[in-house]
Amino acid sequence: MRYAMIMAGGAGTRLWPMSRREMPKQLIPFIAREGRTPCSLLELAAERLDGVVPADRRYICTAERYRAIVRERLSAFDDEHILGEPEGRDTVNAVGLTAAVLERLDPDAVFAVLTADHVIEPQEVFREAMDTGFRLVERDESRLVTFAITPTRPETGYGYVRRGRAIEGFGGRAFVVREFKEKPDADTARRYVESMEYGWNSGMFVFHAAHFMRLLDRHRPESAAGLREIQAAWGTPHRARTLAEVYPRLPKVSVDYAIMEPASRDAAATVCTVDMPVRWLDVGSWPSFAETLAPDANGNRAAGTGQAIFHECRGSTVVTGGRPGHTVALLGCEGLIVVQTDEATLVMPAARAQELKDLHGKVGEGLR
Repeated sequence: MRYAMIMAGGAGTRLWPMSRREMPKQLIPFIAREGRTPCSLLELAAERLDGVVPADRRYICTAERYRAIVRERLSAFDDEHILGEPEGRDTVNAVGLTAAVLERLDPDAVFAVLTADHVIEPQEVFREAMDTGFRLVERDESRLVTFAITPTRPETGYGYVRRGRAIEGFGGRAFVVREFKEKPDADTARRYVESMEYGWNSGMFVFHAAHFMRLLDRHRPESAAGLREIQAAWGTPHRARTLAEVYPRLPKVSVDYAIMEPASRDAAATVCTVDMPVRWLDVGSWPSFAETLAPDANGNRAAGTGQAIFHECRGSTVVTGGRPGHTVALLGCEGLIVVQTDEATLVMPAARAQELKDLHGKVGEGLR
């Protein structure tokens, strides 16, 4: 049967000061929706699964300390459908934990791995691509499927997937992966886009749970051993204790390095990619969040609980998250980002947003 897991464990330091240790970016209700109240990225990701998998086969993998707030915000997910990590051990272990649990529950489980960082539109195109991914694995469980976003610009901040031969029976939408490429420089990114052979690596996948565990046995035996110990305790009174003792000892490594890259050279697996020609916005920084907001005539954008006033400003963004009615006024600013909360206020040029992670390291423990 088909299942889905949303990974929701990121810290979101480049969205500080709204994203904090106790309220990470995926749970902040700051994504505007026409005619509806703002929602969080995690809520948006959960809604995206409508028509993809049934509600009772959806899981969220997140930090255990976020369990209560996830239950509060997303009441459709009960405790059995929230996989709480005692601490983050990177993506291969989040995916591996899901595979281990699903293999125990359903030896024929095929599951999608989705992210809680993105705005993806339109829903119909996303749903069709996911269905193609599921069908690929249902026909051949040795297939590992990733999704390639059709690039709209030569982006240096994303990894790339290069398409190989088309897979018969999927209408020219599914391909064998020829190679993965890490974040390129500007000239290389431009060549990738111009060649029309590459897509952005979305970080979304479809796997057969039992086959994923076999590949983990083969390529990451230390992680596999720990996850199989957790798997054996699942559904028993020892589940919580085993998870708390074993999971923090698992080696930290991404699913791309641990499984996808070695599998591309492994005769026991076929790495495939499915084209996903959607609007795909990675909301990982304040400039990317600004792209979710409608600009005024001068390119200024505003969101939040307060009021923003711009005078002779261009390309600036104000986000208010403190008490309702608070006013932030900008005069003569260009390309500035201001984020205001009750605890802290951030002011920075949009062009230096990638440095916010460094600044975050200097912030006092109580404000992180």
